Amino acid sequence: MSDNNPPEKLRVALFSGNYNYVMDGPVRALNKLVAHLEKRGHEVLVFAPTSKTSYLDHAGELVSLPSCPAPRRPEYRIGIGLYGEARKRLRDFAPNLIHVSAPDLGGLGALNYGRRNNIPVVASFHTRFDTYPRYYGAAWAEKYLTKYMRYFYGRCEHVYPPSQSMADELLREGIGKEMRLWTRGVDSKLFDPARRDLAWRRSVGISDDEIAVLFVGRLVLEKGIDHFAQAVRATQRTHPKVRPLIVGGGPELDYFKKQSSDGVFLGYQGGEDLARAYASGDIFFNPSITETFGQVTLEAMASGLPALGANAAGAKSLVNHGETGFIAAPDVDAFAKELSQLAGDENLRAQMGAAGRAKALTYSWDAVLDDLIGNYRDAMAAYGKDGAASREDNNMAAAA
Repeated sequence: MSDNNPPEKLRVALFSGNYNYVMDGPVRALNKLVAHLEKRGHEVLVFAPTSKTSYLDHAGELVSLPSCPAPRRPEYRIGIGLYGEARKRLRDFAPNLIHVSAPDLGGLGALNYGRRNNIPVVASFHTRFDTYPRYYGAAWAEKYLTKYMRYFYGRCEHVYPPSQSMADELLREGIGKEMRLWTRGVDSKLFDPARRDLAWRRSVGISDDEIAVLFVGRLVLEKGIDHFAQAVRATQRTHPKVRPLIVGGGPELDYFKKQSSDGVFLGYQGGEDLARAYASGDIFFNPSITETFGQVTLEAMASGLPALGANAAGAKSLVNHGETGFIAAPDVDAFAKELSQLAGDENLRAQMGAAGRAKALTYSWDAVLDDLIGNYRDAMAAYGKDGAASREDNNMAAAA
């Protein structure tokens, strides 16, 4: 495109279920996105539930959405719609693209607003929310949530999963149609093997000859904390020097402590403290099957750790089995088998850690986010060409 016909300036309305009040992988990615859009000269207005407390100084301007506490997980809030002052702010902002990152009622309100006002709507896919009920005694609800997600994402111009394995899974299940990858980047200067600190390890109670198995994330059941604790205990029967090292906070902290009574629990860590904790571990173990990418796995790889992950969408796209770590079936015996192999071979850990670091260096935030902007423009161009009304009619006919 010539300089005489520059591309249209983006005015993006971003809708999220969580943007600043609980720190997790999607929050980091969305804040990176907003900061990058503004750096490139575009305008962004963020709509999300808010809380009295915040874990970060968020990027961009944030408009509070009406919300209520999530059942069984009150630290999170659920957007319950788009109305009142939030709806007025959206109308006054006059976006030329709407990006939704959660299929809650706030996201549904934004999707409906876009369809009625001829504004293209795209969606990033961060979490398999439909799998959550199985961890809370309501597995019967999973099929209904999956059906709703098919409806929700099927009405979006693009769906942006963070990995090809996640895209393949969504397409198999009919969740969304036009898939474009939005992968992630990593700050390889912050997350660096050079930050390994034996003196710090000793200060938190891990001796030099112990093998620290690291978990980083929210302490909630859907992160697989049961599998982590049980697999570590099973490995300790043959490798007694294995020691769990836990970074993160959450509602299941006390439960996790009971399951890992010899664990070192550091609580929430950020910035250089988090980078030091990564680099000072020996093995990274992420048993979650609900991850769509696994930012913590990428950060651990950048820090020079071999990674053990579940045979699920998030880990499969990051961990090269037998090269940068291992992928295992999500059960205790399979995890313990691979964990024991890593615990028993220091040279293997070093080789896999170096390979993981090399792979992590290929993930650049700027390149990833510029690609996403390109996908935004593709969605806007296709929307103007195809016409919103005809697609809405087709979607409704297909659902009938």
